[in-house]
Amino acid sequence: MNRRNFLKGATTLSVGASLLPLTQLLPRVAQAATNETAVVVFGGTINSLDIHRSGTNRDSYQVAINCYDRLVSFGTKKMPDGSLSYDYDNVQPEMAESWKISENGTVMTFKIREGASFWDGKPVTAHDVKWSLDRAVSVGGFPTVQMRAGRLESPDQFKALDDRTIQITLPFPSKLALPDLATPIPIIINSEVAKANATPDDPWATEYLHRNPAGSGAFKVSQWNAGEQLVYERNDDWACGPQPGYQRVILREVPAQSTRRALIERGSVTASQNIPNKDAKELAEKDGVKVITTPIENCIYSLCTNLDFEPFKDKRVRQAIAWSIPYEEIFEQAAYGQGMPMWGGSNEVTSIAWPQKSPYEQNLDKARELLAQTDYKDGFEVPLSFNLSVADWAEPTALLIQQGLAQIGITATIEKIPGANWRTVALVEKKLPLHLENFGGWLNTPDYYFFWAYIKGNLFNSYNYDNPEMTGLIEKTLDMPVDDPAYAPNVTRMIELAFDDIPRIPLWQPTLNVAFKEGVEGYEYWFHRQMDIRPLKPA
Repeated sequence: MNRRNFLKGATTLSVGASLLPLTQLLPRVAQAATNETAVVVFGGTINSLDIHRSGTNRDSYQVAINCYDRLVSFGTKKMPDGSLSYDYDNVQPEMAESWKISENGTVMTFKIREGASFWDGKPVTAHDVKWSLDRAVSVGGFPTVQMRAGRLESPDQFKALDDRTIQITLPFPSKLALPDLATPIPIIINSEVAKANATPDDPWATEYLHRNPAGSGAFKVSQWNAGEQLVYERNDDWACGPQPGYQRVILREVPAQSTRRALIERGSVTASQNIPNKDAKELAEKDGVKVITTPIENCIYSLCTNLDFEPFKDKRVRQAIAWSIPYEEIFEQAAYGQGMPMWGGSNEVTSIAWPQKSPYEQNLDKARELLAQTDYKDGFEVPLSFNLSVADWAEPTALLIQQGLAQIGITATIEKIPGANWRTVALVEKKLPLHLENFGGWLNTPDYYFFWAYIKGNLFNSYNYDNPEMTGLIEKTLDMPVDDPAYAPNVTRMIELAFDDIPRIPLWQPTLNVAFKEGVEGYEYWFHRQMDIRPLKPA
């Protein structure tokens, strides 16, 4: 099939497909899925093709993964159940064919892969890498804070020594610097294309790259219908890895989980991404479907209490809420027993393992006693918000929390927010008084998790928590080697503060469930929870 006919067919598939009855959707999707074309269905929505753009949501990260390269990546390891996962302890070359780090740990020098080119044929140079890293540390928001976690903060730190050599200088050694370069953020962009489409008001071409990726990665974007589908076409000139197993990939946004389940159950699609626990348990028993379930490292599903909301300024109110939650019912009815409970732990922090159980469990007498000590002993009203894209777990959780709060005199009104708007409202504007959120740290250390979730202004501190002692501990520990004698005491104190101040109330550590058509191989779990389609191979 030539490209013109393929795009015509893809357009036909896209028209209102997410709204079609299952009987009409099945034939269209089944016809699209072949050994050359993968069809992946998911319940979220892609709201941008540029990971650096303000408000870009998690579902959109997959564009950065599949369409762009980074200097380095992580290797692969086999899990105890035989499935594959990224390997945090094994940094591997991607666009950089080699690198060296100075003896004092502050200078990293990378050699760009010879023969690598962007989609338009322009060779990838160190100047493109510098421009791209300059952009990541300068656009603000989530990308800039993510880079700062590895002490990558200023364009002055990046220098193109020649066309194939890029040098990065750190203010001091940091254990997170090299792995930070393997996250989805430091993508390498065709700087000539970007600069040609920049404007004085938009020097980083965010409006252009929002809809027009300019990468060197394994797949190109051939079509994007916002709210419906994204279509990838393989880049046969990709230089940074083995050729992907599929010529093209169609990512279909199918809001109804019952439809997504029927599609994978009947073998009509290649994969269904991020399926609910109930379906994962049931589909695993069916012939023709392979389900891979992986605990999400550093991730906790949590109830967040915004300290800008007057009652939550009082720590005792937050603690009362933590004692009111029916954790066990939530775990059974919303998580279907999948994952790890994050409640009912010891009153004393004896380990720096993260995540770990909080000391809270449902104790309504203790909750009422704490609330009675405050100005809110007669209760109050509060909206309880959740993201509709994760309604499979968030809605039953919200209903059960609502019931628990009612028993201590707090009236919660449930507010459902569309997935396309969630990131802006919850994480950027940080204006939801009480909300369900899930955050998993990309870099596998507890201090990194706390950096994102407990420092005022950082993206996943959606509750405006601000404690100078916590901030100081995080800043002191973030670059510290884990075997430093001061590391464990600092992390221990951070955990103690998190549980005592309790702005983020842990519920459970979730799993990521992905269902595949029988015979599809190569899937690897990644911390970003998006599908890396590059290693997939058809049946």
